[in-house]
Amino acid sequence: MQKRCSWVNEANELYVKYHDEEWGVGIHDDNRLFEMLSLEIFQAGLSWEIVLNKRENFRKVFDNFILDIVASYDDKKIEELTKNNSIIRHKLKIKAIVKNANIFLNIQRTFGSFDTYLWSFKNSDDLAKDLKQKGMSFIGKTTIESFMEAVGIINSHELGCFKHNL
Repeated sequence: MQKRCSWVNEANELYVKYHDEEWGVGIHDDNRLFEMLSLEIFQAGLSWEIVLNKRENFRKVFDNFILDIVASYDDKKIEELTKNNSIIRHKLKIKAIVKNANIFLNIQRTFGSFDTYLWSFKNSDDLAKDLKQKGMSFIGKTTIESFMEAVGIINSHELGCFKHNL
């Protein structure tokens, strides 16, 4: 059996697979980056395992995190999402995801892609500050650091984890 980071719940196959195949692997697709940023926002104050276990539900109700679609959500759609018990129904976070989708699109227009913009940052403080300055919500240092780890910008696999130096 391979040694993993201590935070992995080995009893949850989905979590093990996420750690082994996704977490810390570089992502360069803007829709996937938007999905991961959105899920990290939903994770704030909760455990990642809760969000991961609901990820497929999030994908379904958030139209696979396709930016143009999410950016166009109106109050009726937001209200519908707050009543969907298959996801985390935090109204302020849901509203933030819609707002952030629009800002994400603005960043794409300015930089050619969110990926280009994102990978120019090496620390979470600078990225969080810049995203807040651009108007994004629920973007704190901890959320952004977790996001940067998840999408492979920061390698935070623990010493002894088989993925540590990959």
